[in-house]
Amino acid sequence: MLSDVMEDYLKVIYHLEQNREGRIKTSEIAEYLDVTSPTVTSMIDKLEERGLVDREKYKGVVLSEDGERVALEVVRHHRLLEAYLTERLDYDWSEVHEEADRLEHHISEKFEERVVEALGDPEVDPHGDPIPNAELDPPVEGAGDRLTEFDEGDRVIVDRISDQDPAVLQYLSDHSIDPGVELEIDEVAPFGMVTVQVADETVSLPERIAAHVEVDTLSATRPTN
Repeated sequence: MLSDVMEDYLKVIYHLEQNREGRIKTSEIAEYLDVTSPTVTSMIDKLEERGLVDREKYKGVVLSEDGERVALEVVRHHRLLEAYLTERLDYDWSEVHEEADRLEHHISEKFEERVVEALGDPEVDPHGDPIPNAELDPPVEGAGDRLTEFDEGDRVIVDRISDQDPAVLQYLSDHSIDPGVELEIDEVAPFGMVTVQVADETVSLPERIAAHVEVDTLSATRPTN
């Protein structure tokens, strides 16, 4: 049986793998989890012994097939819990990530099935992330265009918001920038501020916050990247 910490490491490696190709370095995992590199190395040793990661010296790790399956199950639990907390327990979508982090390791398969039945087998969580299916097939993770990649006058719809930073989620929620909301870009300042129109409100987003928002095009020239 795997510990919660082991499952957390596998989930982190899975998330990092979605953002780029290639092996994941120890330093990347350490930064993500805010722990020391020796702590990560020690855990990777344990995961490698169990056949859950493939490690190449000085190049990093990738999940093995078994490791990916464990990670996908944890991700499925997490995202189903986020959806349930939002839809049935009246949590704001900006506050469910940490709650789901605490619960994801401890729900039974029976509870998972009840959640799926209650929600009608949702395909995405409240942040727009795809929920792995019951067979744990790898979903197509978001790799959409960032809000920061568009120009003044472009109109977009929010597709996904990265859920790793609770402060960012709260800031966006406070300004009604949620998945499914339409935005019009009023101004892109040279010093790193993106100003958008949200319904009748004008909101200025620091670039580091705007970078968490993935969008689909409604009316745009083209991404500037």
